[in-house]
Amino acid sequence: MATDPLHYQTLSATAKRIESGELSPVSLTAHMLERIEAIDGQLKSYATLTAELALQAATQAEAEIAAGNYRGALHGIPLAVKDLCFTKGVRTMGGLAVLQDFVPDYDATVIQRMHNAGAILLGKLNLTEGAMAGYHRDFDIPINPWREDLWPGASSSGSGVATAAGLCFAALGTDTGGSIRFPALANSVVGFKPTYGRVSRHGVLDLGETLDHVGPLARSVEDAARVLQVISGLDPADASSLNVPAPDFADLDSGIAGTRIGWDPGYAAQDSDPALISSIEAALAVLEDLGAHIVEVAVPANVMSLGEAWFSICTYEACKAHAATYPSRREDYGDYFGDFLDMGAQVSDEDYGQAMSNRASFNNEYNAMLGEIDALLCPAGGAAFPLTADQYGGADVLAGIFESVQMHFSIPANFAGTPTLTMPCGFSEEDVPHALQLVGSLRSEAALARIGHTYEQATAWHQRHPPI
Repeated sequence: MATDPLHYQTLSATAKRIESGELSPVSLTAHMLERIEAIDGQLKSYATLTAELALQAATQAEAEIAAGNYRGALHGIPLAVKDLCFTKGVRTMGGLAVLQDFVPDYDATVIQRMHNAGAILLGKLNLTEGAMAGYHRDFDIPINPWREDLWPGASSSGSGVATAAGLCFAALGTDTGGSIRFPALANSVVGFKPTYGRVSRHGVLDLGETLDHVGPLARSVEDAARVLQVISGLDPADASSLNVPAPDFADLDSGIAGTRIGWDPGYAAQDSDPALISSIEAALAVLEDLGAHIVEVAVPANVMSLGEAWFSICTYEACKAHAATYPSRREDYGDYFGDFLDMGAQVSDEDYGQAMSNRASFNNEYNAMLGEIDALLCPAGGAAFPLTADQYGGADVLAGIFESVQMHFSIPANFAGTPTLTMPCGFSEEDVPHALQLVGSLRSEAALARIGHTYEQATAWHQRHPPI
C-alpha cells in the first residue's frame, strides 16, 4: 500500500507521516479538496463541502504539531461525516427537504470529539432521506465507484462512496438496520458498528432511537479502530451512553490463536448468493489457518421473522422523532420516507410493545449463542446488486431493495445492540465486492478488531481500489 496515491494511503500510515513532520496537514487537505473537486461531481458523495473551514483547521493543526502539541492519530487527518450529525454553523439536512435550511448552533458529541482530536472535517456526506432506504427527489444519489450500475448501500451511502473513492481517510455513518454495513459491503470498505451506547448519539438525527448506532467507515480495520477510539466514551448528554471505559481498540497484533469463530452454515446460506458464500468460506479457512477454532453454532431460528418487528419499532420511533414536521409537513417528505412515516402512524402503542417484547425474547437467545464464541461469522446483508440512480423514480424501488438485501444478517445486531465489523473478503467474477461480517457479544469491539485485522494482514482485498 506504500505505493498507493496519497489519497488511498491508510489513515494510520498517513498519521505517522504527519506526526514526523514529513507530511503537511495543509498540503494533505488541499490535495483531498482538489480530488473531491475533480471527481465528486461524478460520484455525488458530498452534500456540503466545507473547504474554507477545512483549510483553517489544517493550518491550526500544522502549527500545533510543529510546536510539539501532537494530539494523536486523527490530528491533521481529513475526514467526513454523514449529514445526520449536527455541525455548528454548517447545515445538517439528513437528506430531508424539511431540514434543508437547518443550521445547528452546536456540534454533535462525535463531531466535538473529532475536533478535540485535531481531525479535519472536509464536509457532510449524502444519505438516503431520513436515513431510510430511498432518497428525496431534491437530493443527490451517490454513485458506487466500483460500478455505476451497482447499489451504493444505504443509508450511509455517501460515507461508503467517499471512503472507497479516496475522498476522505475515513467517514462517520449510522446504522439502524444495516446502514453502516450495507455501504461497507457495497463499496468494499470496512464498517465498524459499535455496541449500542458505546458512541454518543447526542446531536445525531434519530431514525429509531433504540436501534441507532454511530460508527466509522474506513479502508482498513486499524483505521476504523482508531476513529472508533476517538468517538467512544460516556456522554452525559445521551441517556443511552455506556458508563464503561473503552479499551484500546487499536491493540491489534496479538493474533487469534485459540479464538472461537462461530459458523452456522444454514443461516449463512439463507437467501445468499453462492459466490458470496464461497468467498466467506474461503475467509473462514484463512482464519482457521491463522489459529482460530471454527465452532458450529445455531443462530436462533426466529431470526428469519424479525423484519416485521423491526419495521414496527423503527417506523413507530421515526414518527416520534419527526413529530415537529410530520404529519404537519407531510407534503415536503419524499415518496419513500413519507410512506415509511405513514406506516409508523398506523403502529399502535400495543403493537410497538408487542414488537419490543418479541425483540427482547430474540435478544435473550441471540446473546446466549454469542456468549459461547468470540465472534459469529456471517454475511453482512448480501452483495451489491444492480440499481442505478434513475431507478429511484420507480414506485417499487423500496420493495426491490428489501428483496435484494438480506436483513436477517443485519437486524439481529441492531436488536441486541451488539458490535459488528464488516470488511472486504473478495469479488465476484463480475467484480461485485464481497464482504464478511463479524458479530461479537456486547462490548467486544476490541476482539472483533483484532480478528479482522489479523485476517486483513493475511489477505489483500483491502488493498484493491475502485477503477475511477
